[in-house]
Amino acid sequence: MASSFLSFSLLFISLYTADGFMEYVTTSCVFNSTDLKDIEFIRSYYFNKLEFTRFSSSVGKHVGYTEYGVKNAEFWNSDPSFLAQMRAEKERYCVNNIGIDYQAALTKSAEPYVRLHSVTPSGGKHSAMLVCSVFNFYPKKIKVSWLRDGKEVTSDVTSTDELADGDWYYQIHSHLEYTPRSGEKISCVVEHASLREPLVTDWDPSMPESERNKIAIGASGLILGLVLSLAGFIYYKRKARGRILVPSN
Repeated sequence: MASSFLSFSLLFISLYTADGFMEYVTTSCVFNSTDLKDIEFIRSYYFNKLEFTRFSSSVGKHVGYTEYGVKNAEFWNSDPSFLAQMRAEKERYCVNNIGIDYQAALTKSAEPYVRLHSVTPSGGKHSAMLVCSVFNFYPKKIKVSWLRDGKEVTSDVTSTDELADGDWYYQIHSHLEYTPRSGEKISCVVEHASLREPLVTDWDPSMPESERNKIAIGASGLILGLVLSLAGFIYYKRKARGRILVPSN
């Protein structure tokens, strides 16, 4: 599930003058597959956000977009040594660096963690809503869908965009609003580059999540009460053993 368009850019030169004008150069490597033979090296020259000259490895020479840019392009294209140097940048700069980046980062992946839970819908035409939350996946591209009795659900489904966590990982949340039916099976399906096959998580409607939470909290309270009672009993027995009985007259 590689991205269909990738671009690596480097701010090469920045020149500032006292009156606020700015001239800068960007170097980019643009490619759309893991086959780096179709990679394109681009060096663009700007003045106050206006691109006036560009070199592209696909064209093989400089092209000017303004009167000043055309003069620059003609001058640089007339120098065989400089033109050969620019044409070699595709291999030296792009293919070499992007190949390293693919091995170090772009080919890596992290499997998603899925949590399926119910929430109360705010308004709407249905009485129930499920949320399929997918966490800690990389790369960004992912597909989250819903199955109801084995058939994909396309209506009453809303999803967030892939949300960056700030640590290379992403999360996404998909909502399904529906009216429950007895005996039905609802599943959240996640497809991602890190998975050999789709990750299917089935919803268990046997008990609402709020009830399961109540039971879990109650059980925890009961266990805590038993522990405290046992500790009190042991403390009492130890104190009783340490007492000295004095006979009365």
